[in-house]
Amino acid sequence: METPDEGWHERRVVVDGHTVRVRCSADRPDRLPVVHVHGFAISGAYLMPTARRLAGHSPQVVPDLPGYGGSEGWGHTLGIPALADALLRVLDALELERVVLLGNSMGCPISLELAHQVPDRIDRTVLVSPAGGVQNQPLGRALRQLGQDVLRESTRMAPVALPDYVRFGPVNAFHLFSELTRFPSLERLLRTPVPALAVLGSRDPLMPPPRRVRELAQLAPAHVTVVLVEGAAHAVNFSHPGELAHVVRSWLDGEEIVDDPDEPGQSRVLQLGGR
Repeated sequence: METPDEGWHERRVVVDGHTVRVRCSADRPDRLPVVHVHGFAISGAYLMPTARRLAGHSPQVVPDLPGYGGSEGWGHTLGIPALADALLRVLDALELERVVLLGNSMGCPISLELAHQVPDRIDRTVLVSPAGGVQNQPLGRALRQLGQDVLRESTRMAPVALPDYVRFGPVNAFHLFSELTRFPSLERLLRTPVPALAVLGSRDPLMPPPRRVRELAQLAPAHVTVVLVEGAAHAVNFSHPGELAHVVRSWLDGEEIVDDPDEPGQSRVLQLGGR
């Protein structure tokens, strides 16, 4: 069973009669909380490496959405709009009036949905590997991309992710993944009403190639910044937590986004947008 990290605590809040598990770092009243939003069929556990790195910067909140990890299910698999609504209710239960959302994969469409729904509650969004849309269609192509990504992710992620995938079940995963591929992530990103940082991995088969990313970055409004992390696949939050945390801190603090030379590996960060 997962135990809280030192300096962290676990909360259980009730949403529509169902218990939701939330991991929380120490509070900092002078900083807006960063709420991490996980991908499909997996809990928030794999987001913890990045959340730990950011805990000294601002309060970190890592929930398991309903039906995932340590949170109760609602009797059926929630789609993306329903998950966004559930996340809003979690924020209400935690009495968080305004937050920064940091999503990965399906967590990005959920974050975008919530930003469009209640822009007054979302200060900014960080979208790491925002899955969904034409680059993941048709479904067969998306499934092949997913298979390629499994081979590119760190083997250390398997013991973290596998129990969640088994618990979620293949039928639920298939239906939700099918919905995810149809979600217009790019269109929502280009029309987001709040400042957004999109972080993409250069080895992520679910994302457009770097050339296409550069083209798309030119279409982004001034309040959208696109960053490419060289060497990362889809789960950047787990594989490159130090680099990602550095990029997020820089962006939140209004500093220039550059590579962190103190982080190991070959990760290289390029700022493509944010004109």
